[in-house]
Amino acid sequence: MMNDQSVRLDRMRFTKNTTSSRLVLLAIVLDALYFVSLYRINLDYYYNMMMGASILYNLVFMLAAFLASEGVKNYKQSFSGVLCVLGVIQIARIFILPVPAHQTTVTVGGVELLAMSNGQFTRAVIYLVGSAACLFVAAVINFTKSRALQAHIAGLEGQKA
Repeated sequence: MMNDQSVRLDRMRFTKNTTSSRLVLLAIVLDALYFVSLYRINLDYYYNMMMGASILYNLVFMLAAFLASEGVKNYKQSFSGVLCVLGVIQIARIFILPVPAHQTTVTVGGVELLAMSNGQFTRAVIYLVGSAACLFVAAVINFTKSRALQAHIAGLEGQKA
């Protein structure tokens, strides 16, 4: 007779890893919020090659994260590594645009202002850290579940022999 743990593991063969997948989708939403909050600023400071590269990266990030969300749905362990890399890059992005913009002053109508206000800087950091946290948690959950499922399937194949 199978115990509860075995039943739960056996069910994983027929169900999707929705927890990890939804966390990755939440990371994409947080990235989109960062994208909107950053690009709605209408200052000359932001019109440069770094902003263009950031826009391209956002597109690549969203595509890669969506692909990873589909991969983790099917308990593919290799996508845990992809999610970790994307999470690390999300943290690094804090120091690429928001920090320099928050430390730079611009003159608008004869008044010196920060290129990125304190409130907007805080929101940008929260969005990027939240996105990275979702990616890391999704990676850990997927890694744990996929290893348990692989071990369970190996045990079932061992019983058949």
